[in-house]
Amino acid sequence: MASPTHTLFVDAGDMRIPVAVTRKRVRNLNLRVHGDGSVALSIPVRTSVATAQKFLDRKAAWIAERVRRRQKADELPGTAEDLQIVPLWGELASLADALCHAGIRFGSAARPSTFGAAQQVETEELATLSPDEYNDLVAKLYRSELDRVLPEVVANAENVTGMHASRWSLRRMKSRWGSCTPKTRAIRINTNLAAYPRVCLDMVVTHELVHLMEPSHNARFHMLLDTYCPDNRKASALLKHGAREIASTKRRSSPSCR
Repeated sequence: MASPTHTLFVDAGDMRIPVAVTRKRVRNLNLRVHGDGSVALSIPVRTSVATAQKFLDRKAAWIAERVRRRQKADELPGTAEDLQIVPLWGELASLADALCHAGIRFGSAARPSTFGAAQQVETEELATLSPDEYNDLVAKLYRSELDRVLPEVVANAENVTGMHASRWSLRRMKSRWGSCTPKTRAIRINTNLAAYPRVCLDMVVTHELVHLMEPSHNARFHMLLDTYCPDNRKASALLKHGAREIASTKRRSSPSCR
């Protein structure tokens, strides 16, 4: 049973990073930087706090690099032009076109009747969005995309693995790309996966189904995941980067709303 013990700190240049240290029945010290930039360290029950601190000090540069990467990924685009595009399935898409294609309305209710004029109004309105408004629109877009794509991905993964969840749900999560409860066979998927290449969603869905066979991340789990999703390491590597960072510089061809 896990038991939180201490919050330790890592000093890396101008950053002082808190680390949540938890004692667990593990053999090694396990370090993790979550999607929201928080840092956690699991240590064996008999490991001293001093040993944990020395370990963190040795890993200071590694921790700082990944925390900065996570913080950068969460930042809003810096310019009005950047607000016009959004990472979608691994490429940069026109946000106005993507929202329109998804049937998501925003901004002024009264729009010009011609497509070109309406598109100009949308572009101008996107440039004036507040951070909360921008994040809300992107969150709605990603949920809509997952609603559309997930049934096919689930059907394929369930067919390959032979496993079936009792329930699938979508959530906007900060620290996990997916989660499951083996006892109830319920699986949850992070809507932000719509920002990444499709292989990442395929991997996360398969990953969670494999947990219905093997709850822990032991050798058997990784053997099964390698069998059912050979590209899992490629997908995991992509998810360690911000979506905008890995998106293609070529705009995605989005259906228009003529």
